[in-house]
Amino acid sequence: MDRLDELAVFVAIIDAGSLAGAARRMRRSAAAATRALASLEGRAGARLVERTTRRLAPTPAGLELAERARSLLTGYDAAVSGASGAGVRGLVRVTAPVLFGRKHVAPVVSGFLDTFPETQVELVLADRNLDLVDEGIDVALRIGQLAESRLVARRVGQVRQIVVASPAYLAARGTPGSPAELAEHDTILGIVRSGIREWRFGANRVRLAPRLIVNEVEASLVAARAGHGIARVLSYQAADDIAAGRLVRLLAAHEPPPVPVQLVTPSQGFRPPRVGAFLDYAADALKALPVLRPDASR
Repeated sequence: MDRLDELAVFVAIIDAGSLAGAARRMRRSAAAATRALASLEGRAGARLVERTTRRLAPTPAGLELAERARSLLTGYDAAVSGASGAGVRGLVRVTAPVLFGRKHVAPVVSGFLDTFPETQVELVLADRNLDLVDEGIDVALRIGQLAESRLVARRVGQVRQIVVASPAYLAARGTPGSPAELAEHDTILGIVRSGIREWRFGANRVRLAPRLIVNEVEASLVAARAGHGIARVLSYQAADDIAAGRLVRLLAAHEPPPVPVQLVTPSQGFRPPRVGAFLDYAADALKALPVLRPDASR
């Protein structure tokens, strides 16, 4: 195995905390990752990781080597790119929520590929948060506060939870003037594990008798547009319908605080030039989106 490649596997092991996670990220077998670690420890003459029942943790010698390896790998990638004159190249793996990804991340990816013709992108759209290290993801778009402290975030905007209904529904049933009045209306709810049918507005909770419960946002919007009730969605999800007059934004004064939209990466460590280029390109493009400035139309 090439020794630079061996260092890259070692850094992946440290970041993933496991041989299996590093193997997936590097697209190798677990046996190959194990051999790379054993070979590196043999040459270093020191144990580089401590093996526990749950994960691998770097020893002091491993931490020092990982830091130097990150610097060396970054310099190598920069040197190769500069010498070739070709600039940024290689595969970037990206994930995003399905609806946001389809509408807004896919065009960003298209522009990035046009700007950097020697790159490739694998775009994974999923409404669950994938484990970036385990799945070998370079960049994720996340909506909401981050639960994982090991992720590094770059904020690109914000969205709000909003309440919407069709003009036809409001003409037939009236417009609620306060959250409490929602209890008297037909509502469209997402499925929640707790089974509690309510919406929260700050410290206030409104118990609801939904007309429809559905586990997919686009289906909620279809029902709302058809006049079957009042729905609660994220502002970007209903932006086109509001702009076209198909839905009306309600109770804006009672909306909860906005939540951040962020581009996240697994760590502050070794970051190939292609990943840095995608982050910069995507951040600039996403910050320009009106849907990530949800207060602009209030």
